[in-house]
Amino acid sequence: MKQTQLFLLLAVLVAGGLWLYATYFGTPRPPHRRPAGATSPGNRRVEKSDADWSQILTAAQYRVMRDRGTEWPNSSPLNHEHRPGTFACAGCRNPLFASTAKFESGTGWPSFFAPILSNAVYTEPDGNRSEVRCAVCDAHLGHVFPDGPAPTGLRYCMNGVALTFIPAAR
Repeated sequence: MKQTQLFLLLAVLVAGGLWLYATYFGTPRPPHRRPAGATSPGNRRVEKSDADWSQILTAAQYRVMRDRGTEWPNSSPLNHEHRPGTFACAGCRNPLFASTAKFESGTGWPSFFAPILSNAVYTEPDGNRSEVRCAVCDAHLGHVFPDGPAPTGLRYCMNGVALTFIPAAR
């Protein structure tokens, strides 16, 4: 057997084994529960079933916002959005970030140094990172890291599909 064929056989066996493990033995993530004490602007809440969310959101939005996925870097047109305005949650239109808080992080995702209001988003531990969620509809938005610019030193690294841009009125 040639080395290439042997490599392909081993790769298929490893991939199949990983699929079998994840399908039949892997522990699924527990459903998300909003942390005690989390508030939202005006105590506004949007709660929908998974079926309702799948009707409202695109497949990419659903994978990121409800299943805690991540979009490909540099895939969002919002990376290049520099007009005055507000970045809001794509699920519930909760205003999240002002365009004045956006900066070029070079990571491939829209990045901000602070939310528009302190309770527009909330964070939860996610391994060695902090997950960022919308305070109104609990959508997964991205993660926050302690390597951002002044004045906060934070980098809110958001998935563009989880955001919608609302231009400022002229």
